[in-house]
Amino acid sequence: MSRGARGDLSEAEWELVEPFLPVGERGPVPDLRRQFNAVMWRFRAGCPWRDVLKEYGSRSTVYGAFQRWAVAGTCRAPTEGVIAEAAARGQVDLDLVGVDSTVARTHHHAAGMAVDPELPDEPEKAVAEEKGLHQRGTARR
Repeated sequence: MSRGARGDLSEAEWELVEPFLPVGERGPVPDLRRQFNAVMWRFRAGCPWRDVLKEYGSRSTVYGAFQRWAVAGTCRAPTEGVIAEAAARGQVDLDLVGVDSTVARTHHHAAGMAVDPELPDEPEKAVAEEKGLHQRGTARR
């Protein structure tokens, strides 16, 4: 399988993304584009890091670059930059944005929900009552 089959960044796409990626401690990273394409390929393919194609270089180098970017928050900058550029061009279509309950689920404490302090007692009482019925052998059928 070749890299192109998984859709490496085109020249125009790379020009949008590159300014948001970090410069190495000693200057530009010579294979930055290849590393970025490798990380993108890995997520598109949904494979483990060990299966990154040899064409992209050492899997440990690719994973190391991803780890550094993730810890430094680098992954957020290209995303926000590309969205800002698309918005400036009038190419943002919010009809494509979707959130479902598997993404937005949260515990009521995290959401700031106020719960009547007496409400949690009611289910506990019902459970205790049901347990008592089962213990006496008189459970409702």
